[in-house]
Amino acid sequence: MPKSAYEIDQQSESVERYIVVAWVDNEAGVLARIAGLFSGRGYNIESLAVAQVDDERNISRITIATNGTKQVVDQINAQLLKLIPVHKVATYPIDDTSIFRELALIKFVAESDTLKKAEQLCIDLNSIILDKTPKSFIAQYLGTRREVDSFIKTIKPLGAISISRSGALAMKKGPETVKDNKGKVL
Repeated sequence: MPKSAYEIDQQSESVERYIVVAWVDNEAGVLARIAGLFSGRGYNIESLAVAQVDDERNISRITIATNGTKQVVDQINAQLLKLIPVHKVATYPIDDTSIFRELALIKFVAESDTLKKAEQLCIDLNSIILDKTPKSFIAQYLGTRREVDSFIKTIKPLGAISISRSGALAMKKGPETVKDNKGKVL
């Protein structure tokens, strides 16, 4: 007997990474309800990013990276749309029609020579130094998930002691916009 939605017949459909975006009312408990929907149905949340995007209408954008078949992602969308505070749901497959980025902050603490090597490597890899002391610095790196993974793997041996990542953010390329039920752009 399957334990989660991911254990459906995966020979007929391949499991892929998707970014699901929900525009919701910015109010207490909404994120918990959405996370509960995922966990209650056995869907995994790989990463999660939430922020208010419209002060006037009090709307937040929740961006969730998940893995599943097209059937599973369609089911996620249908379930999300049943929640009262959800205005709209969009799915972004990982392809050339969308832009995807993650942000990472990395703190380095090391002795002087190692710290200088780490700082130069961060600069060579196009990261930005946000804070610097004689014994530490914090670098910011922005890129795709793979680029962030590669950056972290490269610099971690030089003294990275704390890493914080934003999770996936996505936006459709071109002039196409997402609108709510009243025709307003979200």
